[in-house]
Amino acid sequence: MKSHCYPFRQVPHTSKLFLDYLDFSPSVQPFYSRSPHFLEWAQEERGRIQYPPERRNGVAAILERQNRQWGASATTLENIEQLRSGACAVVTGQQVGLFGGPVFSIYKALSAVKLAEEARKLGIDCVPIFWLATEDHDFEEVNQVRILGVDGRLETLVSGAQSKPDAPVGTISFGPEITETVRRAVELLGDSESAQLLTECYRPGENFGSAFAKLFARLFSEFGVVLLDGSDPELDQIAAPLYTTAIEHAPEFTQALLDRDAQLHAAGYHQQVKVTNSSTLLFGIRDGARVPIHQAKSGEFLVSEEKVSPHQLLKMAASSPQIFSPNVLLRPVVQDYLLPTLAYVGGAAEVAYFAQAGAVYQALLGKVTPVVPRFSATLIEPKSKALLEKYSLGISDVFEGPEILRETIGARRLPPNLQTSFEQASAAIEHSMKAVRESLAELDKTLIESAENAESKMLYQINNLHARASRAELRHSEVVQRHAETLSNSLYPEKTLQEREFAGVYFLAKHGKQLMDGLLDVMHPDCLDHQIVEL
Repeated sequence: MKSHCYPFRQVPHTSKLFLDYLDFSPSVQPFYSRSPHFLEWAQEERGRIQYPPERRNGVAAILERQNRQWGASATTLENIEQLRSGACAVVTGQQVGLFGGPVFSIYKALSAVKLAEEARKLGIDCVPIFWLATEDHDFEEVNQVRILGVDGRLETLVSGAQSKPDAPVGTISFGPEITETVRRAVELLGDSESAQLLTECYRPGENFGSAFAKLFARLFSEFGVVLLDGSDPELDQIAAPLYTTAIEHAPEFTQALLDRDAQLHAAGYHQQVKVTNSSTLLFGIRDGARVPIHQAKSGEFLVSEEKVSPHQLLKMAASSPQIFSPNVLLRPVVQDYLLPTLAYVGGAAEVAYFAQAGAVYQALLGKVTPVVPRFSATLIEPKSKALLEKYSLGISDVFEGPEILRETIGARRLPPNLQTSFEQASAAIEHSMKAVRESLAELDKTLIESAENAESKMLYQINNLHARASRAELRHSEVVQRHAETLSNSLYPEKTLQEREFAGVYFLAKHGKQLMDGLLDVMHPDCLDHQIVEL
């Protein structure tokens, strides 16, 4: 397995905030407590973690109960004991997508494993923890997964589960329809250990959270990844003081977030989460739905359409904290209240969340947890590698999108004499117009701009004709068209990074669980960029 870093600045659609965070530019530093370089500050950060013994024992007991229920390995149970005995944690998490979700879910878990290993090398007792976001209510996002078929096209599979509007995904159970979805997945994946695991974990009666947890418990058994279901009522009991504070100081937290948004905007950055004057940090669970809690101008709160006084809401938070759910900006704070977090591992969107959430972190926890970018990669399988070599292409050509990729391949297939003629025509125009500009400079400098415009138009026409010739060449070869489509679908599907579209079980089924060992080997904490990995 070969790997090399590929700059995120060359990856399309990467946000300015994330790029500046990777460089830890001065303009981004006010929004983060640490640089993205974990090894620079891990030992110092360990000394800042304050985690009361009573909370440690309570959370460890919950983790043991949860993980035993999902069939945890001895290694995972040992890690829970280490946590109980004083270890800290590298934490990550993700929505509980069908069949384990996109491949970046696996990258997140492996990133936590890798950084926990690096922490132990520094003498820090540390374990990897994966937070299952079972309270999220984005059903459409978790209800489908995409697997590459033998024809080189991505097929979308859906669970067939039925959901009430805005129901937390961890409460949505699978019906008999899941059996047919699993059958089709196994058909696409072939006879493999990963396909067998899907049949064991995704059954009627399981829900999105339990099935995901059982799958990950088996996939990461030897790595000791500790799983955590954030919707557990016992965890809500422990987190209740945060819910109470979020209610008591709702106006102050909202203003702090609005101020932070203004600071981000002034620095030229985007806001990942929209915050308004009526926003709070909490959702409420009503009739099986997760509904936002808003502040009313009267000083009351609105839970769905119902008005509730601050006193009533505080009373509910004290007596029934399980009917509350943190929003995306409060959740990392709750997470790091429940866990002795050394660092959180996340993608670009989560890095942006932390830029906003830092505004409430300090008030609730007294410190801001560092966020570290997860491993990010495009995996190049032998077939794709052979096609790239056949047409002398690089990954940057693929990232241009399928239309330009087809034209590039078509251009590479043009007869050599025609290709040379286009190159000579462009060179001749550039050479001739250079001489024209030099002569015009002596005659009338005001005409130079007109000459430059004329040259630009001539070169545009030559390039346009070149592109049309390339497309014509492509049309004449059905095989070449299929090759272009295969490369796009395999490496940059829907103009999106492969890691966001492909199901993780696809690669595990084709290359076995040893793929995860290989990925751990090529992960380097000093490479914060995207990686191109040849399998």
